Amino acid sequence: MDVSMTLWAATVLGLCALIAVDFFIGRKPHDVSIKEAGTWTIVWIVLAVLFGIGLLIAGESQASGEFFAGFITEKSLSVDNLFVFILIMAKFSVPSHLQQRVLLFGVLIALVLRAIFIAAGAAVIANFSWVFYIFGAFLIYTAWKLVQEARAGDEEEDWEENRLLKSIEKKFGVSDRYEGTKLFIRKNGKKVMTPLMVVMLAIGTTDVLFAMDSIPAIFGLTQDPYIVFTANAFALMGLRQLYFLIGGLLKKLVHLSYGLSVILGFIGVKLVLHALHENGVHVPEISIPVSLGVICGVLIVTTITSLMANKKQAQLEAAEAGEGDIQKDSKDDKDSIKA
Repeated sequence: MDVSMTLWAATVLGLCALIAVDFFIGRKPHDVSIKEAGTWTIVWIVLAVLFGIGLLIAGESQASGEFFAGFITEKSLSVDNLFVFILIMAKFSVPSHLQQRVLLFGVLIALVLRAIFIAAGAAVIANFSWVFYIFGAFLIYTAWKLVQEARAGDEEEDWEENRLLKSIEKKFGVSDRYEGTKLFIRKNGKKVMTPLMVVMLAIGTTDVLFAMDSIPAIFGLTQDPYIVFTANAFALMGLRQLYFLIGGLLKKLVHLSYGLSVILGFIGVKLVLHALHENGVHVPEISIPVSLGVICGVLIVTTITSLMANKKQAQLEAAEAGEGDIQKDSKDDKDSIKA
């Protein structure tokens, strides 16, 4: 897709306008209701769909398919990342009315950092086609690792601050309590960060680790920097509302790791095949419609099997609870007879 500087500028300005509207609406710290989160989640998804349809109407059918495949992939990967965001919020005991402010700025930091990653990735790919082998191998390894962790039942119980964040805290110092929406305060004549600033940096910098698999994944679907950037932007911008909407439901997606591992493994294979094709080896390449179908199919199956597993677990727990009540009643009857 041939993208002019004018289109790039218009896109960035459009996203900035949407961010400004989002910030204006949520400028006052408050507890986000399910209704508010649900409404804005739908708004961001509709905007992404309209953008993809706009590409199709403009005659860029391939770009439109790549955008939808990339957006769905990035969105599904971001849902898994919400687990870590919940851990960070708990680690810093963020008041509920400040969480939406933390996520807004945290996501903005993540978006800027990802834009840098995307620019670097595009430059490398343009000059070194062999990097597809590295991306593909990395995604296949990540997929295998996700399966291993899921089978072992490993769940991250805590979150540890990265070195960058620790060095920032050491340099500036951190106050011992939240000061409303203030990011810096004066303490003993010295300017120090508030915990709110630390959490925002934690969300933003932690996302860099997530980008290590999501950026290669979307480059496996499209090598167009414009599509990569817009798909990431739309996926990230709705992440704040998604956090409040499905935060309590994340634990019910028990098979999400398996689904993501299949998607990452599939894209990894796609990347390797593309690299072989670029080097003159006659191998079949996976088209965007096939990729989109596989990604959507895997997510649907993952959701259905997760719901079935939760229902079965609930029935088992209910049966065990019923047996426990029967045994308790039987014991009480025996005790009363003896008395």
